[in-house]
Amino acid sequence: MNSIYFTEEHQLFRASLQDFLQKEVVPHIEKWEKTGTIERFIWKKFGEMGFFGIRYPEAYGGLNLDLFYTVIFLEELQKIKSSGFAAAMWAHSYLAMTHLNAEGDERIKQEYLAPSISGDKIGALCITEPFGGSDVAGMRTTAIKKGDKYIINGSKTFITNGIYGDYYVVAAKTSPELGNKGISMFLMDSNLKGISTTKLDKLGWRASDTAEIAFDDVEIPVENLMGEEGKGFPYIMQHFALERLIMAINAHARAEYAIEYTIEYMSQREAFGRTIDKFQALRHTLVEHATDVEHCKVFNYAAVARLDKGEYVVKEATMAKLKSTKVADETIYSCLQMLGGYGYMEDYPLARLFRDSRLGPIGGGTSEILKEILSKMIIDKQNYKPAVK
Repeated sequence: MNSIYFTEEHQLFRASLQDFLQKEVVPHIEKWEKTGTIERFIWKKFGEMGFFGIRYPEAYGGLNLDLFYTVIFLEELQKIKSSGFAAAMWAHSYLAMTHLNAEGDERIKQEYLAPSISGDKIGALCITEPFGGSDVAGMRTTAIKKGDKYIINGSKTFITNGIYGDYYVVAAKTSPELGNKGISMFLMDSNLKGISTTKLDKLGWRASDTAEIAFDDVEIPVENLMGEEGKGFPYIMQHFALERLIMAINAHARAEYAIEYTIEYMSQREAFGRTIDKFQALRHTLVEHATDVEHCKVFNYAAVARLDKGEYVVKEATMAKLKSTKVADETIYSCLQMLGGYGYMEDYPLARLFRDSRLGPIGGGTSEILKEILSKMIIDKQNYKPAVK
C-alpha cells in the first residue's frame, strides 16, 4: 500500500515531520493538555517548516503538494498523545484556510491566507450554532447589509481556535427567508467590537481551545464577504468531503497508535508466569481490531486518491468518517481494557486516547446525520453533484 500511494519523497517528509514533532511539540504536550492553551510559538514553527502550506499555492508561501502529504501530516499528529493539539493545527490549516483559499479574493489571500501559512495568524471556522448542531441550514446568525457594511448578529459554538484565533470565517444568513439559499460566508478579525467568547470545558481534546462565540452588532466591511452572497451553503457542502476524510484519517491513525502501544505493553506485562501477549483471548481480539483498522485505512487512502484527482467523493468520504470513527472508538475501548487498571490511569496514553476519540462520531457531522445522508444516496437514489464548479 505504501508503494501505491507514497513515494520516497513522501517517506522523507514523514521522517522529517516525526523528528520535528518529537523535538518541538512532544515536550510541551502535557503542559498544553493541563492549561488548555497551546503557546503561540509553535504555530510560527509549524509555519516556518511549511506544514501549514502543504496544499496551498506557492504564490502565498505554500508548497502545493498532493493530498498524501496531508495524510502524513494528519497521521503523525495523531501519534503524539494529544488529539486536541492535532485538532488545533488541522482546524486552522484545513477548515479556516480552505475557505480563505477557495472563496477569498486576492486581498484576503494576501492579508490572511499568506500569514496563516507562515503561522503569523491563526484562524477558526465558525459554522455550528447552539441551536443548530449538524443542521447547517437551520443557522440563525444573520448578516444584514447596511451601506458599505454588514452587521452580524448571532452565535456559534464548538469552535476550535475560537478563543485564541486571530480571525474567523463565519457563515451567516444574508437572506434568512431563503433558508439554506440565503447563507453567505464572511471574514472578520476576532478582536472586533461586539464579539465575545466563552471557553468551553470539554471531555477530551483538552489542549485545544473550543469556544462559544457571540456576535452583537458586529460591523465588517462589505469587502469581507467571501465569494458570492447567498452561496455559503454550497461552499460549505463543497468542503465537507475533505473534512470528513480528515476525520476518517485521524480515526484510523489514532486506532493504529493504540494498537501499537497495546502490543508493546502486552509484550512486557506478565501474568500467570508469561507475558499477556501469549493469551489467546487478547491476541485474537487485538488482531480483529487491527483487521478493521487496516480495512478503514485502505478505504480512506483510496478515497483520498480520488479526491486528489478532483473526483467528487462525498459518498465515500461520508462512509469513511462513519466507519473509521466507529472502529477507532471500539479499538481504543478494547485496548484500554487490555491494560487493565493501568488503562484507567492518566499516566498511560489510553485514558486520554479514549476521551479524545469519542469526539470522532460527533464532530464534523454526527454519525446519525451521516447515516441519513448515505440513506438518501443509497436507498433514495439521490444523486449529489458538486455544489460549486
